[in-house]
Amino acid sequence: MSLSLTPLGDRVIVEPLESEEVTPGGIILPETAKERPQRGKVLAIGPGSRDDQGKRIPIEVKVGDTVLYGRYSGTEVKIKDKKYLILRENDILAVIE
Repeated sequence: MSLSLTPLGDRVIVEPLESEEVTPGGIILPETAKERPQRGKVLAIGPGSRDDQGKRIPIEVKVGDTVLYGRYSGTEVKIKDKKYLILRENDILAVIE
């Protein structure tokens, strides 16, 4: 996949993973009733932030990781009808293994 976004600093681009569209009872949820996803796949990472001496602090997540992030974290962008999130590394709560 070719993504035309390059994150800067300690930012990470994540593709949100949508939740189930059918409840366990078989009810189909419309788009407006779904909760905002909190899981996503890392598509790109920035070079990392800088410390007080100007050295880069590397980002701990890597491209391909599935991560958990805060429900209302980041900035949502839409490119070619696909939604992506631009998050700061500290908005990522955990890596799912």
